[in-house]
Amino acid sequence: MVWAYASILMTDPPPSTPTSPLKWDEDGQPRSRLFGDVYFSKDGGLEETRTVFLRGCGLPEAWAGRQGFTIGELGFGSGLNLVAALDLWRQTRPAGGRLNLFSIEAHPLTCDEARRALGLWPRVSDVAGLLLSRWPGRARGFHRVDLPELGAVLDLAVMDATAALEAWQGKADAWFLDGFAPALNPGMWSPALLALVAARSSPGARAATYTVAGAVRRGLAEAGFTVERQPGFGRKRERLEARLGDGRRVERAAPRVAIVGAGIAGASLARAFAAEGFSAPVFDNVAAGAGASGNPAALVTPRLDAGLGPGAALFAQAFARAGALYEAQGDAVIIARGALQLEAGERDARRFATIAASDLFEPGGVTQVGGAMTSARLGETVPAGLEIHESLVIEPMVVLDAWLPLVQRAVVDALQPMDGGGWRLLGVDGGVLAEADLVCLAAGVDCNRLYAGLNLQAVRGQASWVEERAVGAAVSFGGYVIATRTGVLFGATHDRDDTDANVREADSARNLASVAKTLPRLAGRLASAPVAARASLRATTRDYMPLAGVLGEPGSGLLILSGLGSRGFTLAPLLAEHVVAQALERPSPLPASLARLVDPARFEERARRAGV
Repeated sequence: MVWAYASILMTDPPPSTPTSPLKWDEDGQPRSRLFGDVYFSKDGGLEETRTVFLRGCGLPEAWAGRQGFTIGELGFGSGLNLVAALDLWRQTRPAGGRLNLFSIEAHPLTCDEARRALGLWPRVSDVAGLLLSRWPGRARGFHRVDLPELGAVLDLAVMDATAALEAWQGKADAWFLDGFAPALNPGMWSPALLALVAARSSPGARAATYTVAGAVRRGLAEAGFTVERQPGFGRKRERLEARLGDGRRVERAAPRVAIVGAGIAGASLARAFAAEGFSAPVFDNVAAGAGASGNPAALVTPRLDAGLGPGAALFAQAFARAGALYEAQGDAVIIARGALQLEAGERDARRFATIAASDLFEPGGVTQVGGAMTSARLGETVPAGLEIHESLVIEPMVVLDAWLPLVQRAVVDALQPMDGGGWRLLGVDGGVLAEADLVCLAAGVDCNRLYAGLNLQAVRGQASWVEERAVGAAVSFGGYVIATRTGVLFGATHDRDDTDANVREADSARNLASVAKTLPRLAGRLASAPVAARASLRATTRDYMPLAGVLGEPGSGLLILSGLGSRGFTLAPLLAEHVVAQALERPSPLPASLARLVDPARFEERARRAGV
């Protein structure tokens, strides 16, 4: 097998910066600047990893015959442990097996630093190069890395270990406990942390570590593990192996899946199921992109929130994930890169400064820009603003065509529960369109018709565009102006509880007037060309957060992805992975606090807490 990846070799590796968590000793070995410990053994780090962690967790025998296996790790470091695990997985992977990796790193290395460290082990250079080509970012939060060539996916939590374990919703079958030495980094080995490891473990989970410190042995035992000393590696005389009971995770039979809705929500669900090895038929009343996902261009950008709370974190993580998936498809999808958000009020300069300084985005990914620069970029006098460097303008139908299977044009009129579980999808004549164990609703406001009590609200939006015109940069100012493949799209109107999808000339005039308030010179150019338009309905919720997850009781077999508002192309890819993880009982890429924000049951839970 031949893979395309970034070269692992560096002819002249750059030195570590003063802010890096890493420094290089005289022997060219990486050492922690923060804890004074080595990242791996001088006596053969790769073989130590294979002995301590792979053999210590009973691999590859433990994953033999398994369709799904999850490894958790405390201390991602250079990524060497997971590279070794992936190398073993590719050699011994069960047919159709899926490997989930979860790791934690409060002080992540840059890709260049990791490349230099991993370059010491040429025997695994191909697997290491694959990981390096998709090296996770350094923003606070969870980062997902796809490794489809290996049937694997990595979720890296860039945060403190306790916070990460509290946030992770998975269950590990094996744990690599690889923090720096307990004497130097005691917080990584506390009894409370090891109790969290046990709580995030499957029955019969194995754990392994190089240390035999008494506090670690006692902490693991108190957490419920049976602990044994084993012969060590190199200069280490002993290492630890531990097991949590004698059980084994029960694997479900492969479910039948159906998706209702062929916009970006349905397409993202189909892509996420396909990544897990499942083919899901998609039903739509009209066709792919017939609703709000069918405009000639879409702006992928986060909702900006200077409060920097969970809502801001959700949009930042979704934005990063969407960008990575669209970038993977390249210029076939991407029309333009980068966007400007202009100041609209006197408080915006301070808000934008807070956002630009936050750690929710990659270093340097969001920067303040002065009025002189924004004006030069846009060709007329405009306010200062915020530049979001990783924003994208994409072509929606290319995404839908890439992610959707052949869409079955049919009205799903009702869902009928089946004896023993599962659902029948019924057409308007009462005939059975399909039977499925899992049904995912992704039909925008039409989800209201298929499941009572959702209370999704319709918001009519009309976007306008002209051909044979150009715009210097994607720009938002209340409205937005972005490039299409052949012109400029601008808008859009936002009218609640208006369900008329017919195009209105007056609304195109409203869109043009909105542009004229901020960009009068551009508006004049747009006004001189014939205007096309398209109206569609977006779905929103009472708290302006999406619905993503299980409907009704756990195990109901009904799930939803809707309420995305005008940010569907930003939110849907990540939230679809969360929904699919819940459907298949796999680790979710969403931290628990963010999953609660989008839980469809949150309104009922809030009402119960309020005593309503």
